[in-house]
Amino acid sequence: MASQQEIQKILGTVIHPDYGKDVVSLGLVRGLKVSGAAVSFELQSVVPGGGSEEDVLQSAKAAVGAVDSVAGVAAELSPQARVNPAGAGGKGSIPGVKNIVPVASGKGGVGKSTVAANLAVALSQTGAKVGILDADVYGPSIPHIMGAASAPQRGGRGIMPLIAHDLPIISTGFFIRQDQAVVWRGPMLAKMVEQLTNQVEWGELDYLLVDLPPGTGDVQLSLCQRLALTGAVIVTTPQPMAVNVAEKAIIMFKQLKTPLLGVVENMSFYESRATGEREYIFGAGGAETLGRRWKIPVLGNVPLATVVRETSDGGMPIVLYDPEAPASKGFLEVAKQLAVEVAMHNMKAEGEELVKIDF
Repeated sequence: MASQQEIQKILGTVIHPDYGKDVVSLGLVRGLKVSGAAVSFELQSVVPGGGSEEDVLQSAKAAVGAVDSVAGVAAELSPQARVNPAGAGGKGSIPGVKNIVPVASGKGGVGKSTVAANLAVALSQTGAKVGILDADVYGPSIPHIMGAASAPQRGGRGIMPLIAHDLPIISTGFFIRQDQAVVWRGPMLAKMVEQLTNQVEWGELDYLLVDLPPGTGDVQLSLCQRLALTGAVIVTTPQPMAVNVAEKAIIMFKQLKTPLLGVVENMSFYESRATGEREYIFGAGGAETLGRRWKIPVLGNVPLATVVRETSDGGMPIVLYDPEAPASKGFLEVAKQLAVEVAMHNMKAEGEELVKIDF
């Protein structure tokens, strides 16, 4: 009869292809039990809905099943996003929210809000629970892109987010009249950040994406100082001017000791529907330039397409409207890569706790 230690050793030979480490040292094996000739365990997914997770599970089951004294193996995936250890219920955390990820850009006009909305939807399609906080006080676009027209209601302990396309949403646009211009000083902006984060009943979320205003102003400063952020995503377009300004956002997050999870290149190219030929209208290689210069991952490239603008204007993100569109596939790839970067960041922050196993 095999012991738990022997089965653990066998599982220690199963390498996760995405991370180059075995599933035991990554801390992915949970609830390992050996009862006679029967073995059961859970394999925690590093990324909810990750494409390689099922393959890893089958490899783990096969490795254990090959042991002579084992007659049956019961194993299943446990899809859970890892919690940012810097938050984890402590200072700067939001109750129930595992990871807070701001989406930022150095300048306007690069499609940051469109990226944030579609990225949130794409993340939710991997099985994760996702919310959106629209903190772009000067030009809140998320309600329009997500087709959220009504106002949020007050709940038992705070504000209840509006639900649009099954995602909880809070936006500064819900509280500002259409004919009102926002002319606020720093303290008022800081108070707004405090209210929209700690006075909202977000519930249980794997990711809360925060759509920031363009630039490097008071909202960004307040967010980084008040919240335990998992890391930031930078949005740029390929042309050098956008890349140069995006670099200032990167420098800001570096100065504020906020990790950088990666860069997204939006409007990367135009692909002809008739011929499939690509035209690089705004140039090429902008995200790659930032990635090399600052040693941050390129999460993906999203093509320029009229339908992305049309669906955003119509309150139905392209990822929902046409999942097979090239832009939708681009957003889904960005979402999966972002989930991997969040998981890797959190595992690195957990340090030695990764090698622990629950029996």
